Amino acid sequence: QVQLVESGGGLVQAGGSLRLSCAASGRTAQSNPMGWFRQAPGKEREFVAAISVSGGSTYDSDSVSGRFTISRDNAKNTVYLQMNSLKPEDTAVYYCTADPEGDYTRAESWPDWGQGTQVTVST
Repeated sequence: QVQLVESGGGLVQAGGSLRLSCAASGRTAQSNPMGWFRQAPGKEREFVAAISVSGGSTYDSDSVSGRFTISRDNAKNTVYLQMNSLKPEDTAVYYCTADPEGDYTRAESWPDWGQGTQVTVST
């Protein structure tokens, strides 16, 4: 199992930026694809972005493409989510996850999760 701890959430005005971090530890933390999901109140957990083990391949959802960037630093066992041009509809709890099996856009494919960090975007 991989242990994941997110940080960097907060309150920001629309159009602003935040960078989320996810520190990974435990079993083969450096050897797992990593991802970010988010969950707004009353909604299902939604895929945001994913990154390969090397960091050479990244994937993101249409709703954040061009605004959010996922990256990783394997020397620090850390994955980042740079969020720019934030919108009120980006408000959610953001979760870091690791080691998918199957369709990486589905939350059910990811076994390990962090506790989440709240991002609130005001108008």
